[in-house]
Amino acid sequence: MILPVIMAGGSGSRLWPLSRQLYPKQFLPLSGEQTMLQETCARLSGLQHLPPLIVCGEEHRFTVAEQLRAIHQDHGGIVLEPAGRNTAPAIALAALQALASGEGDPLLLVLAADHVIRDLDAFTKAIQKACESAQQGELVTFGIVPTAPETGYGYIRRKNSNGNNRLDASRVEQFVEKPDWETAQKYVQSGDYFWNSGMFLFRASRYIEELGRHRPAILSSCERAMASAAVDVDFVRPERSIFLQCPDDSIDYAVMENTADAVVVPLDCGWSDLGSWSALWEVSDKDDNGNTANGDVMLYDSRNCYVQSDHKLIAAIGLEDLVVVESDDAIMVAAKDRVQDVKKVVERLKAENRPEAMVHRKVYRPWGFYDSVDAGERFQVKRIVVNPGAQLSLQMHHHRAEHWVVVSGTARVTCGDEQRLLSENQSTYIPLGVKHRLENPGAIPLELIEVQSGSYLGEDDIVRFEDKYSRS
Repeated sequence: MILPVIMAGGSGSRLWPLSRQLYPKQFLPLSGEQTMLQETCARLSGLQHLPPLIVCGEEHRFTVAEQLRAIHQDHGGIVLEPAGRNTAPAIALAALQALASGEGDPLLLVLAADHVIRDLDAFTKAIQKACESAQQGELVTFGIVPTAPETGYGYIRRKNSNGNNRLDASRVEQFVEKPDWETAQKYVQSGDYFWNSGMFLFRASRYIEELGRHRPAILSSCERAMASAAVDVDFVRPERSIFLQCPDDSIDYAVMENTADAVVVPLDCGWSDLGSWSALWEVSDKDDNGNTANGDVMLYDSRNCYVQSDHKLIAAIGLEDLVVVESDDAIMVAAKDRVQDVKKVVERLKAENRPEAMVHRKVYRPWGFYDSVDAGERFQVKRIVVNPGAQLSLQMHHHRAEHWVVVSGTARVTCGDEQRLLSENQSTYIPLGVKHRLENPGAIPLELIEVQSGSYLGEDDIVRFEDKYSRS
């Protein structure tokens, strides 16, 4: 049986300002109405498979759980990486969890949560074809049939196909680093090179066996971390201090380039990894002038542009080959052939310790979200939305007081020893240093305005006493 393993880690910095470290591209609806994680789950519908196993970072755990819940997607658990150590350890954690789950020795279908695949039928058929090799103990990687010379991808060279069908499975001859344009052109013309998709299929035990043979230090760290893992409802938490000793390495370097059993199955399915704004433009719908416009956008005499507005009207005149993206707290303008440099902007934001690299103005929490509406010296205003049946932790602040005004829905408020219900247009005051909790006992979302005032308004001024989400 196939067990999908969806890799949902990563920061997606090249799609800033929409993608942020705490809410990266895999959780955004970039190529359709669903988020990229949700689309990844949906494309499994043509396969017989076990509920997918998700691997993500600790900071994204509630986002993953909520997005799966929103589409009624069952899952086999959410494995939380204590820290980023690249794909070889992440897949090892998933393989060890799979072998310990009582499902035997499943075929792990390793997928990234941030890929676009247009031809689902071709995707399904390629996986079914790959199952034959994986069941025989081979480690399958999927090579994307290239549509043009591309210098942004690594390549896979297959051994002589001997006249076989171009889409048949072949032994891997070589993994090749990102080439220059002339070399990439030769690769495409030869017909024996494919883009490295980062998708794989193999038995869980075979991956563990090959990892132990070629990178025993990685396997040892992962085995010991999983042996001491804690299970918290849907979340599997490998032991942090042990996992932090694990070497950092990709599955390509650690296993696929070293094993004698690597096989490539060609995949021609309208694939993109959405690694840049220009890649998103390429897979998006366009008008007669080659423009993609999302949101409140007016274009005049402009060609081959990608323009996206989340809030404000964008009027663009006489533009060509540009990317313009407006988010809640930033605007990014770039030449389409320079969008790879967006990552440099993010690096500078991090170096200057600016919040725009990490979070949006709207921040998602397991109970709902808050949107920072305004802030100034000694005050901050937030719009807070609490999901039906959800509650915030019982908490206290050392440096701020809070005023809450209910806009819609019903709030159950605990303040000290008192508890009361507030409805639309009612308000309450939470003094500094007093234990308090906000709950939504109703069937519709609770929306309120919170005004904070005090000498320090940072999110780290929270002392949690009780928390249903294990954050206390």
